Amino acid sequence: MPATTEISDKQVKRVLIAGCGDVGARVAQLLHGSGAEVWGLRRSHAPLPDGVTLLQADLTNADTLRQLPERIDQVVYLPTPEKRDRAAYHQVFVQGLQNLLQALDKQTIQRIVFVSSSAVYGEHNGDWVDENTPASPLGFNGEVLLEAEQWLAGSGCPATVLRLAGLYGPRRTQLFERLRSGHARVRNEPPFWSNRVHVDDAAAAIVHILGLPDPETLYLGVDNTPLPIAQLYGELADKLGVPPPGEGPAPQGIGSKRLSNARLRASGFSPRWPDSRVGYAALINK
Repeated sequence: MPATTEISDKQVKRVLIAGCGDVGARVAQLLHGSGAEVWGLRRSHAPLPDGVTLLQADLTNADTLRQLPERIDQVVYLPTPEKRDRAAYHQVFVQGLQNLLQALDKQTIQRIVFVSSSAVYGEHNGDWVDENTPASPLGFNGEVLLEAEQWLAGSGCPATVLRLAGLYGPRRTQLFERLRSGHARVRNEPPFWSNRVHVDDAAAAIVHILGLPDPETLYLGVDNTPLPIAQLYGELADKLGVPPPGEGPAPQGIGSKRLSNARLRASGFSPRWPDSRVGYAALINK
């Protein structure tokens, strides 16, 4: 069972989800269900879960952030850049974060959860990595996210960073299509380690951190079971009834490492999907 997602304080929390896409909408739904008052900020006017107030705005345009709700207690920052390049990432994760905090009353903010990525860690040749491991990103995405983390740490706001591993879940099944089409490739030797987290567990972890009375400043958001990518892909191919993937190069810009969620579990969180093989199998069997 996942850790409780109830707000620990009896006072109704006022929470802003900045970047209310797939994971953000799941966070918003959990928070609303626990009794919080929730606003979801997104560029589009696509509907949000019942009970969640839509704020249509652009984090990269400070002029659109002039009418934010007052007395926000908690902020979850998890936007998605429109493009996968350094400029777009910097606009959203650094400038957008600065724009948002300038627009909010920082005196009322009790906690910010900044959703980052395990891409900040880079290559570790299959070794175990945790929150004490120095960041050494291989790509621009990790570099920009690390810059945003560091800026937030110096902002004076009470903040926690959650570095998520590779997300999977409903509507995130591109891997199945790559396996079915024969386009998936794996490196067998030396093993390339893969780390995953189900979108529902990612959302539950965010809510869990918001409910902690004294959270750490950094957590890794990942399941309990790092796997060699050849093993994961091979077992999924078998469940799909397709040939195992052929030999190929390791994924670029990620690095082979085994991510530990020991700190998050020690805080009381337990993922519903501790092994991605089981989580993926549930998606296949739907």
